[in-house]
Amino acid sequence: MTTESRQYANVSDNPSEPTKGFTDATPLLHDPAGLRKQAEQDSYLWFKGLLPREQVLELRHSILQLLRDRQMLDPSYPLEQGIANTEEIDRLAAEGPFWAGIPQDLYLQIQKLEAFHRIARAPELLHVYRLLFGTEPFPHPRNICRVVMPHPTTVPTPPHQDFLHIQGSENTWTCWFPLGDCPKETGGLAMLEGSHKLGLLNAAGHDGAGGLETILCGYNMKWAYDDYSAGDVIIFHSHTVHKAIPNQNGNRFRLSCDFRYQPATEVIDSSSLLPHGDYSWEEIYADWSDESLKYYWRDMNLELSAWDESIRWQKEKIC
Repeated sequence: MTTESRQYANVSDNPSEPTKGFTDATPLLHDPAGLRKQAEQDSYLWFKGLLPREQVLELRHSILQLLRDRQMLDPSYPLEQGIANTEEIDRLAAEGPFWAGIPQDLYLQIQKLEAFHRIARAPELLHVYRLLFGTEPFPHPRNICRVVMPHPTTVPTPPHQDFLHIQGSENTWTCWFPLGDCPKETGGLAMLEGSHKLGLLNAAGHDGAGGLETILCGYNMKWAYDDYSAGDVIIFHSHTVHKAIPNQNGNRFRLSCDFRYQPATEVIDSSSLLPHGDYSWEEIYADWSDESLKYYWRDMNLELSAWDESIRWQKEKIC
């Protein structure tokens, strides 16, 4: 742990454990006004079974196959269980560095999966965002896959707000869903209900993904969390404070997707148009067959915003 993250550890006086479950917003898909009202109230929307389960599990299978090809899965278990080969994981953890939880060359193979990027354009997701925004959504091309290794060195993502990492329009909403069933013991995302109404909060250093932890002092808000099944989706505002729950399910990998969407007419930072990882679109697109998934933003008249590094390191308020 770095000196800075030691200094600012536990910068929260909120209850650390979730105290309630999610509210299913699926019935509000026929009530756009009600959908937007609940989004404003809770800072997130959770949809049970929004995506076809088969499509989610097919993508899971493709990624697990890549892990198995790298000897990262225990061959004595069925592929779909995603059980780690602990000896290989120990060796990889000692070598590092990782990108999104795995070696960078392996992460490129995931980014090259056409099905991974296609699911971000699923009609079910775009429909939700049309209702939420009241206008045409723009899916960011910078899609993220998280591969959480069951290893002691894995640090859960701390409470944070996505806006610090993406900037652009504040009205950007992240979509998160697990690739496979994700009961509470496997770890998922928890939401601090109503937290987007606090605006942009101060942050401090942390060793988890993103390197920043939101400072939570004096906010009497509840953490919400629930079991996820394959096909369940949660979306949340760029100011919504959220965190990862530790994976306590033995040696099982946790796979998930992070996709982001905003109204097409609002500003965007240029980094959101780049691949997630030190790769080029040419590398990623090399074997794709669907031309409509490639460079779809280049013919759009997007308004780019300037990056503000100063907002990432405000530490005046420490608990």
